[in-house]
This record gives sequence, C-alpha cells and structure tokens, in this order.
Amino acid sequence: MTTSGISAGSAAGPAYGKRQDKPTGLAGVVAAGRAQAQRGRRGWVTFAAAARTRAGALGRALAPVRRTFSTFGIAVTLVAAGAWIAGLTLGWLELLVAAIVLTVTLLCAIVFVLGRFKYDVVLDLAQARVTVGDRAVGRLDVRNSSSRPLLPSVMELPVGTGTAAFPVPRLKGGGTHEEIFTIPTRRRSVITVGPVKSVRADPLGLLRREMTWTNEQEVFVHPRVKNLTGSSTGFLKDLEGRVTNDITNSDVNFHALRDYVPGDDRRHIHWKSTARTGQVMVRQFEETRRSHLAVLLSTRAEDYANEEEFELAVSVCGSLGLQAIKEDRGVTVLVNEATLHGDHRTRLMDDLSRIEMVSRKSKLVDLARAASMAAADFSVISFIVGSMVTPTELRAASARVPVGVQVMAIQCVPGASLGRHSIAELGVLTLGRLGDLPLALKKMSDG
Repeated sequence: MTTSGISAGSAAGPAYGKRQDKPTGLAGVVAAGRAQAQRGRRGWVTFAAAARTRAGALGRALAPVRRTFSTFGIAVTLVAAGAWIAGLTLGWLELLVAAIVLTVTLLCAIVFVLGRFKYDVVLDLAQARVTVGDRAVGRLDVRNSSSRPLLPSVMELPVGTGTAAFPVPRLKGGGTHEEIFTIPTRRRSVITVGPVKSVRADPLGLLRREMTWTNEQEVFVHPRVKNLTGSSTGFLKDLEGRVTNDITNSDVNFHALRDYVPGDDRRHIHWKSTARTGQVMVRQFEETRRSHLAVLLSTRAEDYANEEEFELAVSVCGSLGLQAIKEDRGVTVLVNEATLHGDHRTRLMDDLSRIEMVSRKSKLVDLARAASMAAADFSVISFIVGSMVTPTELRAASARVPVGVQVMAIQCVPGASLGRHSIAELGVLTLGRLGDLPLALKKMSDG
C-alpha cells in the first residue's frame, strides 16, 4: 500500500524535478557548435566595444600631446626614453650621453614654447564680395594686450586651400604689428579666410604651440556678368504681363461677350448689349500673366568639354538672372538637383559662386522635367548648356516644357562664332564670348 502511494504521488507530482534530455548525435553537436559560436561572437563584440572605448579615452588624453609635439618631437622623445632605459640597464655610457643630449634638447624646446599669449588680433577684409580678377585685400592687425613684452611668434592665416605665414616680431607692451595681404581671385569660388592662429615653435621643430584668435570668414568671388539693357532681352517683351489664350472672367484685356450665368460678377455686365438684345450679357477677358523667366543651368560635367565652357555658362546665367531681377521680373534659376536664390542679386551671385561641375548628375531632360513641376507660371525657359549636349538631348528637354511657354537654348562654346539655328521649334544660340550675349538675345528676338 505504501509503495503504490509513493508511485502514484510521483506520477501525479510536479515535473520541475525532471531533467530534460539534451539532443544527442549529430543534432547535438551542431547545436553545441552554434551556441559556442554565438558566445564567441558576443565575447568579440564586447571586447571590440571595450577596446574602442579605451582607445577613444586614450586619444582624448593624448590630444594635447599630439597638438604640441610634432612627429619629429614624438620620435625624439621615444628615442630619449629608450636611450635612458637601455643606458641604465646595460650600463652603456654612449647611450646615457645620447639620452642626456636629447633630454636637454627637449627641455630647451619646452622653454621656447612656454609663456602666455596675450594678443588682440583683428582680421579685416576690405570686401567680402568681388568679381573674378578684381583685387581683394585684407588686413591683419596684431596687438600686445599685456604690459610685458612678448617673444616673436608666427601668425598663420589659412586662405582657401593654402596657408599664409606672417612673422610677428617681439612686441613691447601695447605694441602693434600690421600685415596687408591679397587674396587670389583668378577663378570663381568661395574662399575661406581664417581662422588666424598664433604659432610658437622651437628652432628644431620639436614642439609647436597654437592658439586660435579669430573666426573664419568667406570671400565670394562672383562670376563675370554682362549688363543687358531692356531691349536686348527681347524674349521678355511685355512690361506688365503676357497675353495667353486662357479665358477668364476678370482681367484687363477684353475678349468677347457671353450670356450671363448665375454666379457671375455683376460688375462685368455689359449693359448696352443687355438693353439691345434683351438678355443679360457679361464681358470675358484674355488672361495675362506676369513674365517669369526660368534659367536652367546644367552642372553636369559630361555636358561640357572643359572648365572654360562651364564658366562661360555660369556668367550667362548670372547675366540673365540679374537683368530679370533689375527689371523686377520673376526669375527662377535651377541647376541639377538644386534651386538657386532668384529673389535678390547678391544671394543669386553668392549661389553662383558656390556651384561646381559634378559628374553623373541628372541629365538636361531631367532638369527640364523638374522645372515644369516646380512652377506653372513660367513664361520663358532658357537652357544654358555646353558643347557636349547633343541636338537630341536639347529636343527631348524642350519637349518637357509645358505648352504655351517660350523656350530657348544657349550653347556656350568659347571661341566660336555667334550663331543661331533651330531644332524643331527650339531656338538655339551658339555663344563664344560673354560680350556677344546682348547681340545674341537680339537675334533670338528678331528671329
């Protein structure tokens, strides 16, 4: 009786005391291998994260050393330490002498770079915006703001991709030193000037101590542009707007009369015709739209044979945009995958200073499609391209222009004779010099 009771209790009791069987055979070996691999990967990830953390902390701790010691200075320091260890361990007199010499050299270098910088530095640019080829001048004024003399140092001024160094002599308390420098403006660009850094280094170049005194400034080198008169931009014919074939119920250009429809504005009822016909008649008008110029400048490198073509295209784009802004017309300037500011002459020219040719960008047809989607009120669209754009590409781009919008293309080929030809309904100008732009536009208008 007792034995059967124990057996029944064991059978009906909880199962937490049982040991589950592990997989055996090939399945067990595979499962064990996977578990071990996962543990190995987790361990490696943990070790790599810890190593990166320690390396980052070590890098931050050694950052002042890297900024102060040159590569040559680090090498001399390591050699001096090795010479001390080897000389004391092995008892070599020659190594001890070399260690002493290197240590004295490092101590002298430290003396050269010690001391507090107390400068007041002013970086003054005469003009922040110039045209290609114009003279850009800047001034660097350094003053000793302390009452004690300061040792000689060097002021480094980054200008674009280069760096100019100006030696500053020993300055007595309150003394000043001035340097005048010029900024190269041979090509259109945005040149970053500054920040100004004072540098104090030893004669051997072991140590170098820097301190930044000013913020960086930008000099915009604008492209050359041609001043266009109102008559030269003949493709913008109207002053107030252009007449379209769209009929509207309210405008200034009268079109015809029609029967009154409930909801029409009673101010447009033509009472004389109403009295004569016995039916209420209202005026219809032709809709006029304000001239809105869209300039589409291709920045795709494959569309230009060389950089000179692209610079001419940028100058043409700037000339058209500035004339439209001057005449208070709407203007939108689009480049591949971007839209430039066309609301103010300075912002437009600043944007033109930044653009560069880029390979493998969208083609001209994609630019035309983006322009047609960007705004529906364009009255004139002008393509500005290089010599590598084919007639097929120009025709495909013009086909993306909405119906009723006047379209033209200016193909920039430096040195070529001024010419005009047509591709289907698209007028194409060949421009060899920026100075020919007014005549080219007049030809387009007369044609």
